[in-house]
Amino acid sequence: MVSRMFRMETEVDKDRRDLLRIRLRDTNTAASPVLRALRGTPGERELPLHVWVLDAAGELAGGLVGHTWTAWLHVTYLWVDERHRGASLGSRLLAQAERVAREERGCAMSRVETWDFQAPEFYRKQGYDVVCVIPDYPPGITEYTLTKRLGQRSGQPARPR
Repeated sequence: MVSRMFRMETEVDKDRRDLLRIRLRDTNTAASPVLRALRGTPGERELPLHVWVLDAAGELAGGLVGHTWTAWLHVTYLWVDERHRGASLGSRLLAQAERVAREERGCAMSRVETWDFQAPEFYRKQGYDVVCVIPDYPPGITEYTLTKRLGQRSGQPARPR
């Protein structure tokens, strides 16, 4: 029997992180025909998608930061300045990002994560469905993951498949 010795380290190492990402991507590509078919296509890359709203003075009133990948829009941040809430800016930001994702990038689905004190009801009103609930992430807060099939109008419930 061969005895193996290993050393574990816990430091942050960007070079090892990048190597690990490449090796994991290669392992996943070898194991998945879907990921293998994506390699070398435009859908393989994440593309940033940003939408900004400026007030009359040119100041940031709100924004959405996300990206598209394969056929998905992933909303990372959506924020509206408190002074401008109630003017439907959040709905307009989200609708614009969904439009760009659908019409210009061929996305069919959208996803977002939000906490219980943030905006789960806002996203539900925009046609998103809760697909995952993680209690105590972080402790005392619940995280929601919501998805939406793009092409539906805001406020319309998702059609069952």
